[in-house]
Amino acid sequence: MKLSRYSDYALRILIHLALHPDRLISIRQIADIYGISQNHLMKIAQDLGHAGVIQTVRGRNGGLRLARPAEEITIGEVVRRTETRGPIVDCSGCLIARGCGLPPMFAEAQEAFMSVLDRYSLADAAMRSDTLRHLFAVA
Repeated sequence: MKLSRYSDYALRILIHLALHPDRLISIRQIADIYGISQNHLMKIAQDLGHAGVIQTVRGRNGGLRLARPAEEITIGEVVRRTETRGPIVDCSGCLIARGCGLPPMFAEAQEAFMSVLDRYSLADAAMRSDTLRHLFAVA
């Protein structure tokens, strides 16, 4: 299964926030580090805020922070929120869909994929925090 760029960027935002739980991080800082459009990241941050994954603080000294500890946010939760494409393969227009055995296999594979992501937290993704902080400093 291939994740969308939207999911990729959402996870990047969250990993960065997990590395700095004690302060607010601006969208501009994250955009500059990754070389991603601020406008694009704002949309993603807004979605993550509505989902209760991050808190957004408006104003001159505002920014983003995790709404919960990184240990309580699973990668599966984030991916379910950011991936809206549905099943791995859309068989609805296929001539043989009613008699084909592939759709249930694909559904099982997708569920297994999500099950693995549910076992890992954001803290697991950011566990090499010293290395990540160094890479961000270099960027």
